[in-house]
Amino acid sequence: MAVPVAFFALFFAYPVTAIVGRGLKAEGAWQFGRISEVLSRPDILDVLWFTTWQALASTALTLLIALPGAYVFARFDFPGKQVLRAVVTVPFVLPTVVVGTAFLALLGRGGLLDELWGVRLDTTVWAILLAHVFFNYAVVVRTVGGLWSQLDPRQEEAARVLGAGRFAAFRRVTLPALAPAVAAAALMVFLFTFTSFGVVQILGGPAYSTLEVEIYRQTAQLLDLPTAAVLTLVQFAAVGGILAVHAATVRRRERALKLVDPAQTSRRPRGAGQWALLGGVLLTALLLILLPLGVLVERSLDGAGGYGFGYYEALQSVGAGGSSTFLVPPLEAVGNSLRYALVATLIALVIGGLAAAALTRRAGRLVRGLDALLMLPLGVSAVTVGFGFLITLDKPPLDLRTSWILVPLAQALVGVPFVVRTMLPVLRAVDDRLREAAAVLGASPLRAWREVDLPLVRRAVLVAAGFAFAVSLGEFGATVFIARPDNPTLPVAVARLLGRSGELNYGQAMALSTILMLVCAVSLLLLERIRTDRSGEF
Repeated sequence: MAVPVAFFALFFAYPVTAIVGRGLKAEGAWQFGRISEVLSRPDILDVLWFTTWQALASTALTLLIALPGAYVFARFDFPGKQVLRAVVTVPFVLPTVVVGTAFLALLGRGGLLDELWGVRLDTTVWAILLAHVFFNYAVVVRTVGGLWSQLDPRQEEAARVLGAGRFAAFRRVTLPALAPAVAAAALMVFLFTFTSFGVVQILGGPAYSTLEVEIYRQTAQLLDLPTAAVLTLVQFAAVGGILAVHAATVRRRERALKLVDPAQTSRRPRGAGQWALLGGVLLTALLLILLPLGVLVERSLDGAGGYGFGYYEALQSVGAGGSSTFLVPPLEAVGNSLRYALVATLIALVIGGLAAAALTRRAGRLVRGLDALLMLPLGVSAVTVGFGFLITLDKPPLDLRTSWILVPLAQALVGVPFVVRTMLPVLRAVDDRLREAAAVLGASPLRAWREVDLPLVRRAVLVAAGFAFAVSLGEFGATVFIARPDNPTLPVAVARLLGRSGELNYGQAMALSTILMLVCAVSLLLLERIRTDRSGEF
């Protein structure tokens, strides 16, 4: 536990505490009165209200659209199922900047809807809600569908034999079993949408602001650290409550259910109703998932002289078309992102692997505290972490502000939770008697881990590496503060291009977003090939 605790204390707790302290301290004394002062401002109350209700609306809409998909993936067997499951998961690992860009190409000025019907939805709340559903669809499909596929269908069939109707059997047998998983998925979706940044910033415009966007505005644009610090504390408290409820839900699910092999529950659709349900889910995936991604690719190829690779070619030069957005060719961001993500993945695997090994021992308050600590980077403002890096890691012996390692460290903070959540169930499933037998035969603890645990969790390690690489590749909130102008990452480069006017900048943003999407999709497809039903669900 020592290495993960030291890592999070130094690169998470220290920067966050420092930035909050700088905002709430004046002349060496804490100014807690600023909390009530900030929270009584009408504009801040509006931000809090919008953050909460858009997260609730996004969660409800995601559940409504994704639960039929969870059932189809859990119970039906059809050609192309694995490929489709990988495709619907692509949005989850895409950077929010790319998600916002894809919906901007679909719903914004000059987008597909604007060209066909003269309708624009950017700068409206509907664009934000649809993008959140697009982003979180896979969370519900994977979380609920993974459990649904392991529920024994004979229990519901027994209720039908005893006289219950189809709906009554579902309501009394299946739904209570699924309720913890549905609640867990809903809480995760709420967490991601409550802390939404890139989607709201790109699609919402100045009219809409979540806590994360407001923290960025107060920090980077207005330099109002007291307000940013108060909002960080509010977000921290809200996320802590959400994670506590989520942890309780997961514990309920683990205790209550007896699961079967998913291969025993999947079959071909039967009857017109089931085929219609399958068709509806496929149509939803086409319109919700594939259409925005397809429009993104189309816009990257649609140049002034017709379709071609002009925007991609322009990525190879500095200042193409009079643009001075970058100090280096934008295409260099691809190599930068890949290098940063690889290093971040290695860090996340080491830290997350050690933490998962520690968490395998279930008892103890210290271990449970570490479990909660590991999840906090997913909910605490990445903007706060990034700005905290700048003001804390600038003095010896940790003067890293000009070092390239700063970006992978920030990205690894987001990757570690995915590594832990992927490896922990598999490590807990290893029979302790195998380790004890190895010890009796003279193996040291290190050799017992290498000979017993590692072969059993090798697949889970590869899956964890895939997720860590994808989320590191797309990290934006912290990286936007610490990435150097001469070494931008792909998400930062896309955001810079979208922030400047001009057709060339817009086209280059679409081209970079397409490249980033393809890299994430390839990573996910490779992950899907090595996944197992036990280690691959999140």
